Amino acid sequence: MIKILCTGALSVASLYCAQNFPASAIPENLKKNADAVIRKDFTTIQINKIDDIKYQLYTVTTVLNKDGDSDAQVYIPYKKGNSISDVKVNIYDEGGKKIKSYSKSDFGDFANNNQGTFYSDNRVMALSYTPTQYPYTVEFSYQIGDENTVFLPDFTPFSSTKVSLEEAQMKIINTSGIELKSKIYPSPYNYTAVTESGTAGEKTYTYKNVPAIDDAVLLPKPVRILPKVSFALKKFNLEGKQGTLNDWKDFGTWYYHNILEPVFVSTPAIKAEVASLNLQGTTEEKVKKIYQYMQSKTRYIFVALGIGGWQPMLPDEVQKKGYGDCKGLSTYMKTMLDEAGIPSYYCKINSESSPVSFDKDFPKMGGNHIILMVPTDKGNIWLENTSQQIAFNHLGYTTTDRNVLVVKKDGIEVMDTPSYPAEQSKENQLLKIKVNEDNSITGEGNFSYTGVQYDNNLFLTSLSPKERNETVKNMLGILHFEKVEMKNFLNDKDRAVAKYDIDFKANNYSKNAGSSMIFRAVPIYADNVYKTEENRTLPFELRQSFEDDYEIDFTIPQNYKIEELPENVVLNSEFGTYTLNFVKNGEGLKVKRMIKINKGLYPKEKYNDYVNFRKKTINIDNSKILISKV
Repeated sequence: MIKILCTGALSVASLYCAQNFPASAIPENLKKNADAVIRKDFTTIQINKIDDIKYQLYTVTTVLNKDGDSDAQVYIPYKKGNSISDVKVNIYDEGGKKIKSYSKSDFGDFANNNQGTFYSDNRVMALSYTPTQYPYTVEFSYQIGDENTVFLPDFTPFSSTKVSLEEAQMKIINTSGIELKSKIYPSPYNYTAVTESGTAGEKTYTYKNVPAIDDAVLLPKPVRILPKVSFALKKFNLEGKQGTLNDWKDFGTWYYHNILEPVFVSTPAIKAEVASLNLQGTTEEKVKKIYQYMQSKTRYIFVALGIGGWQPMLPDEVQKKGYGDCKGLSTYMKTMLDEAGIPSYYCKINSESSPVSFDKDFPKMGGNHIILMVPTDKGNIWLENTSQQIAFNHLGYTTTDRNVLVVKKDGIEVMDTPSYPAEQSKENQLLKIKVNEDNSITGEGNFSYTGVQYDNNLFLTSLSPKERNETVKNMLGILHFEKVEMKNFLNDKDRAVAKYDIDFKANNYSKNAGSSMIFRAVPIYADNVYKTEENRTLPFELRQSFEDDYEIDFTIPQNYKIEELPENVVLNSEFGTYTLNFVKNGEGLKVKRMIKINKGLYPKEKYNDYVNFRKKTINIDNSKILISKV
């Protein structure tokens, strides 16, 4: 697979060799909120045959400050068999004067092994350049040829915040005789627009003068803000295997029989392995036993080998070696389920913190992760196969609330993954606190987390007891701990619940007021800072629904009485609900606090309403309780 780093359409780079690029020529509106400005981003894609495609790429990027260095990195991802030529790099100073030139011989060549990649056909040519001044400009061009025509890049203005664009073009010249499908997805917020020109055989798409997206609070990912154009050939090649892409059924049939079926192969060793588990009970119980066995003997390592990095390892290899990537581990798990007579399906998904789904009406090769789906009479079971710690039938927040491509023998079915409502993404907090006359408190707490909040606490499984104590001290840093100890941590992999207890002492919790003491009603809460924005230009995204339920039992000193309590509170908003209740319990006091947040993509006009709602909840969390000496 070729990864196209610099999207846009390319006129031949030599047309630009006489140009220079003074930073002073950049329009002021493109400098605003920008660390880097893409001056030119031109790509020409020439489709010659079903197995012959050429890319010409030309980019000019001006880096305004150090934070923009990563936006002008010079590297070319490739695979064995790709032909790379006409590699040229020029560096210009602030005034547009050329200060350095490089060619292909100046590049290093490395294995492209990111994120624990163990086996990979992926390579990268990279140029190391250390700037000595800002601004500076990088002019970069090259050509690359490939036999794989299934991967046609989307055309977007840019992919990250703090980058602006002067001009980008993507030109597609199709002389293959194969129909090229395209689809324009406008910006839902009219941020910018793409223009289209040309004929069926030669189309040009253009963006001009696109300002940078600032790193605003709760900003959706740029992919959800910007327009894009997608492309797909109706006939394609992948590592010598040719297929058709008329619809998802058509593509899914090809994918199953050419990519998956050759590796869906069991062995006597796997058959014996499943038999040794002595499976009994319901389908769910059998799947859970196989899944947790698989987790106990495998680990995740990315493997980018075989048919463009898209074909899984053989289950036999995973079984013998004890490792694999999402493709290999999912295939191994599926093979064991097959041996148990339990049908399951290989599913392609976009794993992102902000949900990205496939277009049901525009089939194309895509996705960056694999999970399994097991249909049962009681509903679908979803299996994330790359984690040794995640609970059975639980998907993390990067794979929920979007659709997947369920690959079957007779085609692909587009299906939705689960979505966790707030009631299933809970933090339950039970605190027993003794208020001391020296203004300190001592207490113990029980914490449990489900849904998305389970995901957020799963990292604790890999920490030592000492590291957990430090972590909880930082997590609950609103208290001035003299000591704190996390105990009894449990990752309940059967029910997707994370639990732990704490013992603690914190100083300076209360304040003296004559013969009385005043202290906060809610000891532990998220004291985030929320600021209004009068000139917000883009929507905001609350990515996850959640609910926090707190119950706090206060014990006050024996010679004190409760003098004054805040009023009970209920706040209702389209963004969620907040309640705070006080109940006297003899000489003690029970405080119940609940906040529920509703996920969603909200218009910019409502951002300050959300901020004000959260400010109110924090102010109420800080409500004061007054106790006085008897």
